[in-house]
Amino acid sequence: MATLPRPGRVEWMGVRPARDKPMREMTEVEAGAGGGLSGDRYRGGSGKRGVTLIQAEHLPVIAALSGHAAVEASLLRRNLVVSGLPLIALKGRRFRIGEVLLEGTDACDPCSRMEEALGPGGFNAMRGMGGLCARILEGGAIRLGDAVTAEP
Repeated sequence: MATLPRPGRVEWMGVRPARDKPMREMTEVEAGAGGGLSGDRYRGGSGKRGVTLIQAEHLPVIAALSGHAAVEASLLRRNLVVSGLPLIALKGRRFRIGEVLLEGTDACDPCSRMEEALGPGGFNAMRGMGGLCARILEGGAIRLGDAVTAEP
């Protein structure tokens, strides 16, 4: 259970400045310990949900299940899209992205807003593939392309 086949990689990043506002795509973002990402509405102290992550490999599946040719990462309202490792394996574990130490806290289940973003059935299209929530234990910069590695 502790062994992962390889490191992952950050493929996309975004922050949402306020509720009901669109995501802003980023190439670098500052993560604050005990809080969230700079420029994100959860920056001030989001606890278990300081950062939300989703598996890049799930995006084509979500698109297919919701009847779309492709799905833009920004529509799914997660901060980071990560490829190359199974995110759910990081639940309850510490891991690093760039300079930042995180702890996977819980599955990031879809919300009813997925019906607006993806159309009817969008919520169910994402079930089981909503990603992971994480708390920020040590802050620093996260950059597009950074490795995602589990701590021993």
